[in-house]
Amino acid sequence: MDKIYLNELAFYGYHGVMPEENTLGQTFIVSLTLGLSTEKAGKSDEVSDTVSYAEVYETVKEITENQRFQLIEALAETIATEVLAGYPLLKEITVKVIKPNPPIPGHYHSVAVEITRTRSGEIA
Repeated sequence: MDKIYLNELAFYGYHGVMPEENTLGQTFIVSLTLGLSTEKAGKSDEVSDTVSYAEVYETVKEITENQRFQLIEALAETIATEVLAGYPLLKEITVKVIKPNPPIPGHYHSVAVEITRTRSGEIA
């Protein structure tokens, strides 16, 4: 299976369990791996034969910036579900959501969740 990568897309959203996360918001970093065949597009050089990463970006932006979730697991699941539903050429998607500054004590770089979903709905 071929892959298209969208790496470290940054959005400002209001996701979290803590009240301050829902009031102040924060940056979320989203990376996607799209699994599909790119052979036809590679031969035709036509965007209609592949998945437009510009359109996928807009889908992820809309979800991350305009919907609210308590859990980044729910944000990742919604992104995976909507992108798979919106782009029939996709066979699989991996979504990684990074929360760089969660309101928890300690020293760390970030927290994240990564999920993989397939067209059939099976957990990969």
